[in-house]
Order: sequence, then structure tokens, then C-alpha cells
Amino acid sequence: MPDYRYSQRQPGAPDGENPYWVSFSDIMAGLLVIFILSLVALMIQLHEQTTRKKDLQERIEQALAELAKMESERETILTEIKSDLRDAGIEVTVADNGSVLRIPDRQIAFKPGEFAVPADQGVTVAQLGNVLLEAIRSKDRNKNISTIFVEGHTDSVPFNRSELGNWGLSANRAIAVWKYWTEDPGTAAGLLDLKNKAGKPLFSVSGYADTRRVRSVEETKEDFRANRRIDIRFTMRATESSDLKKLIEDLKNEGD
Repeated sequence: MPDYRYSQRQPGAPDGENPYWVSFSDIMAGLLVIFILSLVALMIQLHEQTTRKKDLQERIEQALAELAKMESERETILTEIKSDLRDAGIEVTVADNGSVLRIPDRQIAFKPGEFAVPADQGVTVAQLGNVLLEAIRSKDRNKNISTIFVEGHTDSVPFNRSELGNWGLSANRAIAVWKYWTEDPGTAAGLLDLKNKAGKPLFSVSGYADTRRVRSVEETKEDFRANRRIDIRFTMRATESSDLKKLIEDLKNEGD
């Protein structure tokens, strides 16, 4: 007789491990992969952020270093000019945080209501122009200067002989000094040839009437006299490392 043997299996139960544990293992493995990928992505992101911040920091430091260099060079130029003028018997001051060469009224004393360079002041004006020319031309310093403003300033006493009043008087006095240097008699005509790094003329002329007083309150003769002056303002070129406005914008974006 054949030996019939058979075994009973639980309905629906497959061979091997419990499918529940197989699925759980797969899920855990999948989660581990996702975790690792997320961690890698985070590390890459942090590295990129660190690199961007480092790059931004380096750009800022470079811009600040260039600004400091420009400020130092301006200080050197104005100090040199002041010293050379003192040797020539002309006393000037350096003002506005080292950016302005101030020529007081006692050095160029225009007659009341007039803007022509007085005949007895011609030698002083000529020396001013020549010293200025030599200091700027030395070592190609003009390449690091953006603009030099020859500025005229008056006191607050109204000038009624002209429709433009003190505005016109201050501007015309600055123009008279510039023309004395460059046209008639042209004692420092080389100033016309000076260009900044962009190839633009280095000098500009302007008048401010009494809007930028040295002494805001005018009570004594000395107060009025101090406000009548010619200023020569030096502005240095912008840094090449970056546009400072863009640097500030990038810095703000990093903080968002």
C-alpha cells in the first residue's frame, strides 16, 4: 500500500520569513537611505553657505582695505600740499575729515561783491595751482582720484547786484581761480590735462553761497571772514573689488 503522507499548511502562509518583517526591514533600509541622502544634501548646502559667506567676507575685507588705502593716499596728498604751501609762505588747513584743502580769505581776499582775482593775490593763486599740479601729477596719483572740486563759498551777507546773488558770486570766484590757473594767465595749465582712471577730466568747479558755513553763527568780522573761502575737495575713486551697494545687498540676502 502506498504510504500516503501529507502535511498541513496554514492557508495563505508563504514559505520563509513573515512578510510583515520583510516589509519592515525594507522600510527601515529605505528610511536609512533617505536619511543619508538628506544628510549629504544638508552638508552640501552648509558647505555652499559657508563658501558664500567666506567669499562675501573676503570681498568686504578687500573693499574695506581698498577704501582705507584711498583714504590714506588722500591724506598723504593733502598733507604734502599743505607742507609745500607752508614752505612758500601760504597757510591753508585740511578740513572735513581730511578731504578738503581749505584756502582762507586771508590768502585769497576777494574784494566785496567782486570775483576777479585781485592783482596783489596773483602770486599766491599761481603758487597754489603749481603746488596742486605737482602733487597730483606725482606718481600718477590722479588715477586714484575721482574728482577734485574747486568750491567757492561766501558769507551770509546778501549780494544784490546780481540775480544769482551769493550763489553766482561764490561760483564765479571759484571759476576765476580755475581760469587763472588754466587760461589767463594759465599759470598751472597742466591741470587741464589731468584725467581720472575713467579718462574723465579730474577737476570740477562749483559754488555754494553761504550754505556750507565754517561758522554757522556770524557775529564777528572773523566769523564772516572764515566763511568766505575757496575749498578744494578731493574725492577718491570707488573700490574696484566690487560695487559697495551690491555688497550690502548680498550681505542682507545672506541674513534672510
